[in-house]
Amino acid sequence: MRHFITTKDFSKSEIIKLFEEAKDFLDEKPRTFLEGKSITTIFFENSTRTLSSFESATRRLGARVLRLDVSRSSSSKGETLYDTVANLDAMSPNAIIIRHAHSGVPLILAKHTHCPIINAGDGKHSHPTQALLDLFTIYNHFNGKVEGKKICIVGDIKNSRVAASNIELLTRFNLDIVLVAPPHFMPHTSLKKFYQFNKNIIENSDIIMSLRTQTERHNKTVYASLQDYANDFCIQKNLIENKKLILLHPGPVNRNIDISDEIMKDERTLVLKQVKNGIAIRMAVLKKLILENKG
Repeated sequence: MRHFITTKDFSKSEIIKLFEEAKDFLDEKPRTFLEGKSITTIFFENSTRTLSSFESATRRLGARVLRLDVSRSSSSKGETLYDTVANLDAMSPNAIIIRHAHSGVPLILAKHTHCPIINAGDGKHSHPTQALLDLFTIYNHFNGKVEGKKICIVGDIKNSRVAASNIELLTRFNLDIVLVAPPHFMPHTSLKKFYQFNKNIIENSDIIMSLRTQTERHNKTVYASLQDYANDFCIQKNLIENKKLILLHPGPVNRNIDISDEIMKDERTLVLKQVKNGIAIRMAVLKKLILENKG
């Protein structure tokens, strides 16, 4: 049984094939590849974009969605996570998509199911489909010529599963990664890192990936106000001026904290394109895993 828990689960050649298929799916036309199939979503953390994206992808492939409302499920009555997933698995879904606040949960559960588990985000650990759609957005923008492109990842890198997955994936595709964050948001890493922006970083960036400050994952308050953080790390017009680059963000964007209102409207900001690309990528992932594992 094949699962998708981290970006490492797909080879580089498999990812290129996923991108080729996802590009076809951008026409937004319905398909019947998964007609008669059933996919279960179970999100133990709040989500708008990822949950809606997966469910849209499922329906566009012709499959049915069963969404488990965690607040009304037996898990809220004391049922263990294992029993909840075992009961879902007994209903014979063709895939289970799970998000959980604790790192490692999707991997553990994958050992106890008879269908593919797709990780929609686990703690600070991994968010593989987000990294795929981010790279897909970059890949399309640069017509597949991504090797050597310079990307600056800025924000709460230490607590971001998006950053963790992107660093693994972008490194494999030979992008040149620079990290920018205050010391308490910087992970231990051998990558190039800076604790504040400087003109040289911006001048040499092809891509900036801004991240949300993960206040819900902080053990203690590190800023009296997010505005203090924004003063140094918000992407504003005076920072990027008229530089030829693209700006990404996994969402939700804290406006005027992560990215200014003005730059959100800038044509270099591809946040909404990422959302569109996310459905296509997740269609490609669902199709691959379910059809590979059938029978």
